[in-house]
Amino acid sequence: MIYTIVIALALTLIYALMLASFAWPDLVTGAALSISLMVVYRKTLFPVRPSGEYVLHILVYLPKLIAMLVADIVKGTWQVTTFVVGLRKLDNPGVVRIPLGNHSRPGIGIVGLFITLSPGSFLIDIDWDAREMLVHVIDASNPDTTRADAEKYYRLWEYGSHMPAPIDRPAEGNGAS
Repeated sequence: MIYTIVIALALTLIYALMLASFAWPDLVTGAALSISLMVVYRKTLFPVRPSGEYVLHILVYLPKLIAMLVADIVKGTWQVTTFVVGLRKLDNPGVVRIPLGNHSRPGIGIVGLFITLSPGSFLIDIDWDAREMLVHVIDASNPDTTRADAEKYYRLWEYGSHMPAPIDRPAEGNGAS
């Protein structure tokens, strides 16, 4: 129930911020739209009933998640600005493949959104068969950094039963194929 209320309030806040208005009629309209969207997309938003521990995890780590998003947006804005005004040459734009591992579908969706919020990066596609996310970045000179940033978002968002199970991979170089 708390999870549902938090999502409804967040959607209403986003609506009010988009309008740049916190007038009562706008808040009521935003709440009505939020609840309507939650009803229509309930199976996507609530694939499983979240545990109290998960809701607590989200509430505790939300400030860190927001701080990380703001930092990435500021960093991405600065990076794009340096390319636009000519302080840096655009030498290494490209597509980075980010493995999905065993992350949940909702986790993958939200991390794709987080990656796209920052200027200079954009989610192109999610290849479910290959289990990878394709992200275009303005500076693909270090794709491991892009992958590590995505993994940080996963760790902040997913918790407990939502955390991915470890993937069993054979050790490299042991002759196994």
